[in-house]
Order: sequence, then C-alpha cells, then structure tokens
Amino acid sequence: MTTIPAMALLEQTAYLSPVWARYSDILVERGEGVYLYDVEGRRYLDFTCGIGVTNTGHCHPRVVQAIRDQAGLLLHGQANIVYHRPMLELVAELRTIVPSELDSFFFSNSGAEAVEGAVKLARQATGRSDIIAFDGGFHGRTAGAMALTSSKGKYRHRVAPLPAGVHFAPYAACYRCAIARAAGADTAAISGAAPDDLGCCGNPLHQIEHLLHTQTTPEDVAAILVEPVLGEGGYIVPPVSFLQGLRRICDRYGILLIVDEVQSGFGRTGRFFAIEHFGIVPDIMTVAKGIASGLPLSGIIARRAIMERWQPGSHGGTYGGNAVACAAAVATIRAMREERMVENASRQGVLLKTELLRIKAQSPSIGDVRGIGLMVGVELTAADGTPDTALAKRTVAACRDRGLLLLTCGPYDNVIRFIPPLIVEEHQIRDAVRIFEEALAS
Repeated sequence: MTTIPAMALLEQTAYLSPVWARYSDILVERGEGVYLYDVEGRRYLDFTCGIGVTNTGHCHPRVVQAIRDQAGLLLHGQANIVYHRPMLELVAELRTIVPSELDSFFFSNSGAEAVEGAVKLARQATGRSDIIAFDGGFHGRTAGAMALTSSKGKYRHRVAPLPAGVHFAPYAACYRCAIARAAGADTAAISGAAPDDLGCCGNPLHQIEHLLHTQTTPEDVAAILVEPVLGEGGYIVPPVSFLQGLRRICDRYGILLIVDEVQSGFGRTGRFFAIEHFGIVPDIMTVAKGIASGLPLSGIIARRAIMERWQPGSHGGTYGGNAVACAAAVATIRAMREERMVENASRQGVLLKTELLRIKAQSPSIGDVRGIGLMVGVELTAADGTPDTALAKRTVAACRDRGLLLLTCGPYDNVIRFIPPLIVEEHQIRDAVRIFEEALAS
C-alpha cells in the first residue's frame, strides 16, 4: 500500500469542512496510553481523551485485540435481523455496573442519537409532550438534541426553528450563584468541594417548581433531562441535594428522570457513573463516549417497565450495536474493572485537583477549580471576575507548544478542562500540572 507523504496529506485539510473548530494542526501518527505521537515523532500528553472517549488510554492492548478478533468473525449484524455475541456479552457486562433497576438496553452510535432516543422513549411511555432541560447543558448537535442544549449560543445559531416543547431551568452552579454571593458564602470553596460536602441553597429546585406552574404543567412534562456533572457547560458539579431534589420532583409528578452520562460515565468521575456520587437512580440513562474506547457506540439504559412501553418499530437504527464496537465495549469494561481504572481515576483525580488548587492560591487569574475524579475544570477570570476567554485560549496554545493537549469549555470558553485517560499515573499528572503552570505564567 502506497503511503502518502505527510506534507501531501496536510494539503488535503483544505478540503475538509471548516465547521470543525480546531484546537491544533497536529497530524497524529499513533496513540499509546496517555500519549499521542505526531508524524515527526513528537510526543504529547493527551489530557483531552478525544473529548472524554479514550478512557482506557489510546490503543489499549485488550481493546485492540478484541477489535481484531471480532473483525475476522463479523463486522455487521443488524439488530433487527440477528442477535450477535458481542451485543449480548455487552448487555451482560453492563448489568454488572449499572443500577439493577435499569435493566433494559438499546444501542445507537452517538451521544446525540442516544439523547434523542431517550426523549422519544419518555414521550411515548408517558403520553406527555414537554421536556425540562438545564441552562448550560449539552446533549448533542442534531435537531432534537440541539433543542435541549444551551451550553453555547453558537450551537443554535441560524438553525431555528428547533423542535418545540423544551423548557430550561437553572442548573445548581454554585460558583456564580447570586444567592450564595449575597449571603457572603465562599463560592469558590463551595464549588471546589466534593458533591457530598455541601447542600444547595434550594433556589434551582424552587425555579423548577415555578416553571411547572407557569411555563407548563406537571401533567404535560414527560421528563427532566440533566447531566449529573455539566460537561460542555463548564465542568460544574452540583450539590447532592440538587439531583436528589430532581428525583423527588419527578416522583411527585410522575415525570421521568433522564440522566445524561455521555461525558461523565465509564469511570470519568472516579465511579463507573456519576450518579453513584449522588445516591439516585434515574428512570433512563444515556451513555456513549468512553463505552468503547474510541469506537462509535452509545446506549439508552432504562427500567424495563418503561422500555416495554416503546412501541416496536417506532425507533431503530442500521448501525446501532455494531458487532465490532460492542466487542470493543466488552473489552473496555473488563479492562476497567480488572485493572482498577476507576479507582485510579478517583485517586489521581484528588492529586490533580489538589495541585490545581495550589496553583489557584498563587494565581489571581484562576477564579475556580472544580470537578470530581478525572473531570476537572479550571475557570480563568479577569481582575473583575468576568470570564477571560483570551487567556484561556493563550494558555491552551502554550500548553500545546509544551507538549500537553487540553480543551476549553463553558459558554465563554474560559474553562480549561483536564480529562486524561483513567490509566494516567502520578508522574504524568505532575508533568501536566507543571506544564499548565508554566503556560499560565507565560
């Protein structure tokens, strides 16, 4: 097979759609563990994880072997037509890590597909029309998922009209909570805490009750859709009482609770799923990203009684539950469990957050450090506390020049997020923090 020279390959980038906002022009040759290597052999610490996808690291040997083995047996067996071993093995593995109440599974290819499917399921199961989502939430870029997304205005720019029936409520974001500030609370300390360390002022829950009696009625609401940790909206961890309050509201009015674990799932927060930190069980859960270590796969996991109310044939998909992707997912879950990656994420996450808080104590440019496990955000602010987008972009660029890949998030792109693979080691955490500290100072 003829190999195209790197320079000739880079010329082809001119033909790619510019809709992809670019963080770098690196031409990657290969990945291994927590590192990416470009065509010239330069190594980069990858703390982007493909936006929270390669949780087992790049090309984990067990995942690669599972893909190779399955590729020689069956590439595609459409789910309406046949059963195949990898999908059924995946169901068996998932049943060991999801709450036992969630005992029915449907597979798609992407997070947006899973969210759209979950909303369809909720509406059909309840016979109701409306969905409550949250300020700062991100659920995808397809039309239905975009209607539920409010993390950035540009995602919705010039694409209206979007599907109707969506109402937005405030998320429990303590750092910028006006009530907490008015009470003189140390909101930086609050938002840096673990979710079980604090309570909520209660205003976000009151606002949902108000919404249920002004913008809609409880009898019209099919589901409340929430990220247990805001992803694209700024890596915000809410208080335990917020998510538990949502569970109580849903139970009171017969509303289904949908939890979007697309970015926070599969060990990212130091538990297999973020809901484990909050002591709740949703009615429907969506998963994707880290489930298959880089192959396209997503899932809707729900209570059987709800899934049975989904009319056969009203939802589907040609590629959902692809055999090779499912084989990769089985290997991913087994590797996570047997190599104790989730426990490592919890342990290394404490170190990462501790070191970033140390830098915060010395830097007036850091307004907040928050997160849980290996899902940590650093919010950069100007002297007056407003978001400093320019500084965040310069810092990410300076980190890249020094061999560390990071991403931004939040409505103003002023939050730098740290999402390394769950196999990351202490010395790699310290290397990344050192580079970040140098880049911020520069």
